[in-house]
Amino acid sequence: MQNPVSTIENSQLWEKTLFELEADLSRANFSTWFKNTTIIKQDDGIVVVGVPNEFVKDWLQNKFHKMILRSLRNLSENIRGIEYSVCKIEDKKTDKKALLPQAEQQTGELPLANLYINREDGLNQRYTFSNFIIGSFNELAYTASQAILKKVGTNVYNPLFIYGSTGLGKTHLIQAIGNEVKKNHPTKRVFYTTSEKFSVDYINSVGQGSKAMVIFKNKYRNYDLLIMDDIQFLSNKEKTQEELFHIFNELYHNNKQIVFSSDKHPNYIPALESRLKSRFSAGMIVDVQEPEYESRLAILRAKAASQNFFPPEEIIDYLASSVQGNIRELEGLLNGIICQSQLKNRNLTLNEIKPFIKNTSKPKKILSVKEIVKVVCDFYSIEESFVYEKTRRKEVVKPRQIAMFILREDFNISYPTIGQKMGGRDHTTVMHSCEKVKVDMKNDLSLMQEVDQIRAMF
Repeated sequence: MQNPVSTIENSQLWEKTLFELEADLSRANFSTWFKNTTIIKQDDGIVVVGVPNEFVKDWLQNKFHKMILRSLRNLSENIRGIEYSVCKIEDKKTDKKALLPQAEQQTGELPLANLYINREDGLNQRYTFSNFIIGSFNELAYTASQAILKKVGTNVYNPLFIYGSTGLGKTHLIQAIGNEVKKNHPTKRVFYTTSEKFSVDYINSVGQGSKAMVIFKNKYRNYDLLIMDDIQFLSNKEKTQEELFHIFNELYHNNKQIVFSSDKHPNYIPALESRLKSRFSAGMIVDVQEPEYESRLAILRAKAASQNFFPPEEIIDYLASSVQGNIRELEGLLNGIICQSQLKNRNLTLNEIKPFIKNTSKPKKILSVKEIVKVVCDFYSIEESFVYEKTRRKEVVKPRQIAMFILREDFNISYPTIGQKMGGRDHTTVMHSCEKVKVDMKNDLSLMQEVDQIRAMF
């Protein structure tokens, strides 16, 4: 039986440790991984930390072990090590409240100011690094964002160009950069806009005459940090691109920071001027992928906790395992489940969740071989009919091999069927093509990015 005095010491020690850890971690990470943890016992310098499940145990061991040990040693020099043990720990409602700002504790909702966009700088305060979930799918983009905060405008990541499919948190990340720069450098002029708003602003200024154009030019050339979202919508807008080109040059030569986002790598945005592509490539171009299982789990936990919703662990695990879409899709499903739970005034069971996911998640597209080949051919700007011919021209062979690779890897079509559909080729030819693309992608980053871009179109 545990000594009562020891229990108090354990409780106080862990409380102080959590206080230190909270200062070094984002709010989402802290609430996700340290909720329902405690010190079970101390034995000869070894602290045993109780955790709610095996997943949290592995995560603390692999990701936060050194940080926890350092915090414990700051409080007690006698501590030599940590062990983690899965145990049932009562969730303290007061702890949940402690994680929320005072306004949220009173109403259960975000402060009203957090729901509005600042008219002067275009930023939404809700997008911060403290509620941004970091995983392997976005780690590089996050690291680059942190790097530019240290030397705004005078770093090697200027411009920073972040691209990836829709709903992966790009807008959150680039707005978090703006909000962080505003917080740390109150005198710097920060502005966030989308390429569509920029285009409308430009067209309106042109229509209002030369004076309006001067105001437009001065406005965009005086910012210390310009953030522009969804650059892909500048496609085919020649005059708007030209104006952005001159604004870019002015900002860049004066060491002003520029941040862009797009759903495509700049080299694959149709009808985008080469000189703009060249400028975008001068800094750092980084992509954001779809989140893997562990990241989906962390995102779901953080999103649920932010709404004071704490479903059984099996529900979160099932959602993370079953839904492999983007973050926006995950959030939408979770919101639906929260709404249903509130209507029923209880947590939904796993059996109630399953049909809900089936009915609301986005179904995968069913595509024919011909449609997939067309997407690949359009990407490389070649005639679709060339792929089916017996030609060995280099500009045709590459798209043909990539089409075969995607048909096999992503749509699980047999080698003989691919060969038959792709101009009556032998299955060994298809096998060779698939293997070649797979090997080449390991050594050729640009090829890997091309394949990712094509896959994002399905």
